[in-house]
Amino acid sequence: DRKREALVAGSPIQPIIKDVGEIYSRLLDHRPVIQGEIRYFIKEFEEKRGLRELRVLENLKSTIFETNEHILPKCEQAMRDNLNEVFKKLQAANDMIHKLQEKEHEERKLQADKLMAREEKQIAHWEEFMKEQENKRAEVDEEHRKAMERLKEQYSDMEKELAKYTPF
Repeated sequence: DRKREALVAGSPIQPIIKDVGEIYSRLLDHRPVIQGEIRYFIKEFEEKRGLRELRVLENLKSTIFETNEHILPKCEQAMRDNLNEVFKKLQAANDMIHKLQEKEHEERKLQADKLMAREEKQIAHWEEFMKEQENKRAEVDEEHRKAMERLKEQYSDMEKELAKYTPF
Protein backbone atom coordinates (compact mmCIF):
# COMPACT_ATOMS: atom_id res chain seq x y z
CA ASP A 1 0.00 0.00 0.00
CA ARG A 2 2.81 2.45 0.75
CA LYS A 3 4.54 1.73 -2.51
CA ARG A 4 1.37 2.37 -4.37
CA GLU A 5 0.78 5.58 -2.47
CA ALA A 6 4.35 6.71 -3.21
CA LEU A 7 3.93 5.97 -6.90
CA VAL A 8 0.54 7.53 -7.15
CA ALA A 9 1.26 10.47 -4.86
CA GLY A 10 1.87 12.84 -7.69
CA SER A 11 -0.74 11.61 -10.07
CA PRO A 12 -4.36 12.68 -10.61
CA ILE A 13 -5.49 9.15 -9.78
CA GLN A 14 -4.79 9.68 -6.13
CA PRO A 15 -8.27 11.05 -5.23
CA ILE A 16 -9.87 8.16 -7.13
CA ILE A 17 -7.81 5.59 -5.26
CA LYS A 18 -8.63 7.28 -2.02
CA ASP A 19 -12.35 7.19 -2.85
CA VAL A 20 -12.13 3.51 -3.88
CA GLY A 21 -10.34 2.74 -0.60
CA GLU A 22 -13.08 4.46 1.39
CA ILE A 23 -15.78 2.67 -0.57
CA TYR A 24 -13.95 -0.63 0.00
CA SER A 25 -13.63 0.00 3.72
CA ARG A 26 -17.27 1.02 4.04
CA LEU A 27 -18.67 -1.85 1.98
CA LEU A 28 -16.32 -4.72 2.68
CA ASP A 29 -14.39 -3.90 5.87
CA HIS A 30 -16.85 -4.20 8.77
CA ARG A 31 -14.30 -4.13 11.58
CA PRO A 32 -14.86 -0.51 12.62
CA VAL A 33 -18.63 -0.96 12.65
CA ILE A 34 -18.43 -4.20 14.61
CA GLN A 35 -15.95 -2.70 17.05
CA GLY A 36 -18.25 0.28 17.53
CA GLU A 37 -21.21 -1.99 18.15
CA ILE A 38 -19.17 -4.05 20.60
CA ARG A 39 -18.09 -0.92 22.48
CA TYR A 40 -21.70 0.30 22.57
CA PHE A 41 -22.94 -3.10 23.85
CA ILE A 42 -20.25 -3.26 26.54
CA LYS A 43 -20.99 0.31 27.62
CA GLU A 44 -24.74 -0.37 27.87
CA PHE A 45 -24.20 -3.71 29.60
CA GLU A 46 -21.84 -2.24 32.19
CA GLU A 47 -24.12 0.73 32.86
CA LYS A 48 -27.25 -1.38 33.26
CA ARG A 49 -25.45 -4.04 35.18
CA GLY A 50 -23.77 -1.53 37.41
CA LEU A 51 -27.08 0.16 38.19
CA ARG A 52 -28.79 -3.14 38.84
CA GLU A 53 -25.99 -4.33 41.13
CA LEU A 54 -25.98 -0.98 42.86
CA ARG A 55 -29.71 -1.29 43.55
CA VAL A 56 -29.26 -4.86 44.80
CA LEU A 57 -26.44 -3.73 47.11
CA GLU A 58 -28.53 -0.82 48.40
CA ASN A 59 -31.44 -3.17 49.10
CA LEU A 60 -29.11 -5.57 50.92
CA LYS A 61 -27.63 -2.71 52.92
CA SER A 62 -31.06 -1.49 54.02
CA THR A 63 -32.21 -5.03 54.83
CA ILE A 64 -29.11 -5.70 56.93
CA PHE A 65 -29.45 -2.36 58.71
CA GLU A 66 -33.12 -3.02 59.49
CA THR A 67 -32.31 -6.53 60.68
CA ASN A 68 -29.49 -5.36 62.94
CA GLU A 69 -31.35 -2.41 64.38
CA HIS A 70 -34.90 -3.72 64.77
CA ILE A 71 -35.47 -7.41 64.13
CA LEU A 72 -32.40 -8.84 65.90
CA PRO A 73 -33.07 -7.10 69.26
CA LYS A 74 -36.73 -8.19 69.13
CA CYS A 75 -35.68 -11.76 68.40
CA GLU A 76 -33.13 -11.72 71.23
CA GLN A 77 -35.70 -10.40 73.71
CA ALA A 78 -38.33 -12.91 72.58
CA MET A 79 -35.74 -15.68 72.85
CA ARG A 80 -34.77 -14.63 76.40
CA ASP A 81 -38.42 -14.39 77.48
CA ASN A 82 -39.32 -17.71 75.93
CA LEU A 83 -36.19 -19.45 77.19
CA ASN A 84 -36.97 -18.41 80.75
CA GLU A 85 -40.53 -19.68 80.37
CA VAL A 86 -39.39 -22.91 78.75
CA PHE A 87 -36.76 -23.40 81.48
CA LYS A 88 -39.42 -22.98 84.17
CA LYS A 89 -41.70 -25.47 82.40
CA LEU A 90 -38.85 -27.94 82.03
CA GLN A 91 -37.97 -27.57 85.70
CA ALA A 92 -41.62 -28.21 86.67
CA ALA A 93 -41.76 -31.24 84.37
CA ASN A 94 -38.50 -32.54 85.84
CA ASP A 95 -39.89 -32.18 89.39
CA MET A 96 -43.07 -34.02 88.38
CA ILE A 97 -41.04 -36.83 86.84
CA HIS A 98 -38.97 -37.17 90.03
CA LYS A 99 -42.15 -37.36 92.11
CA LEU A 100 -43.59 -39.99 89.78
CA GLN A 101 -40.37 -41.98 89.95
CA GLU A 102 -40.42 -41.84 93.75
CA LYS A 103 -44.05 -42.99 93.85
CA GLU A 104 -43.29 -45.79 91.42
CA HIS A 105 -40.26 -46.81 93.50
CA GLU A 106 -42.36 -46.84 96.68
CA GLU A 107 -45.09 -48.82 94.91
CA ARG A 108 -42.56 -51.38 93.69
CA LYS A 109 -41.07 -51.65 97.17
CA LEU A 110 -44.55 -52.12 98.65
CA GLN A 111 -45.35 -54.79 96.05
CA ALA A 112 -42.03 -56.52 96.77
CA ASP A 113 -42.74 -56.45 100.52
CA LYS A 114 -46.21 -57.90 99.95
CA LEU A 115 -44.75 -60.58 97.72
CA MET A 116 -42.12 -61.47 100.33
CA ALA A 117 -44.81 -61.65 103.05
CA ARG A 118 -46.95 -63.91 100.84
CA GLU A 119 -43.96 -66.11 100.09
CA GLU A 120 -43.08 -66.38 103.80
CA LYS A 121 -46.70 -67.16 104.64
CA GLN A 122 -46.81 -69.75 101.86
CA ILE A 123 -43.56 -71.32 103.11
CA ALA A 124 -44.90 -71.47 106.69
CA HIS A 125 -48.17 -72.97 105.43
CA TRP A 126 -46.23 -75.51 103.39
CA GLU A 127 -44.05 -76.48 106.36
CA GLU A 128 -47.17 -76.89 108.52
CA PHE A 129 -48.78 -78.97 105.80
CA MET A 130 -45.68 -81.16 105.52
CA LYS A 131 -45.56 -81.66 109.33
CA GLU A 132 -49.23 -82.58 109.32
CA GLN A 133 -48.64 -85.03 106.49
CA GLU A 134 -45.69 -86.52 108.38
CA ASN A 135 -47.86 -86.94 111.50
CA LYS A 136 -50.64 -88.55 109.49
CA ARG A 137 -48.12 -90.84 107.79
CA ALA A 138 -46.74 -91.82 111.21
CA GLU A 139 -50.30 -92.53 112.47
CA VAL A 140 -51.11 -94.57 109.37
CA ASP A 141 -47.80 -96.47 109.72
CA GLU A 142 -48.56 -97.14 113.41
CA GLU A 143 -52.08 -98.36 112.60
CA HIS A 144 -50.67 -100.51 109.84
CA ARG A 145 -48.02 -101.98 112.16
CA LYS A 146 -50.69 -102.73 114.83
CA ALA A 147 -52.98 -104.25 112.21
CA MET A 148 -50.11 -106.40 110.98
CA GLU A 149 -49.39 -107.58 114.53
CA ARG A 150 -53.06 -108.38 115.12
CA LEU A 151 -53.19 -110.30 111.89
CA LYS A 152 -50.00 -112.17 112.78
CA GLU A 153 -51.49 -113.05 116.14
CA GLN A 154 -54.74 -114.03 114.54
CA TYR A 155 -53.02 -116.21 111.98
CA SER A 156 -50.77 -117.78 114.62
CA ASP A 157 -53.89 -118.49 116.73
CA MET A 158 -55.57 -119.95 113.67
CA GLU A 159 -52.54 -122.11 112.97
CA LYS A 160 -52.61 -123.39 116.57
CA GLU A 161 -56.34 -124.14 116.26
CA LEU A 162 -55.77 -125.80 112.96
CA ALA A 163 -52.89 -127.80 114.39
CA LYS A 164 -55.28 -129.23 117.06
CA TYR A 165 -57.62 -130.59 114.42
CA THR A 166 -55.19 -132.13 112.11
CA PRO A 167 -54.05 -135.27 113.78
CA PHE A 168 -53.55 -137.05 110.56
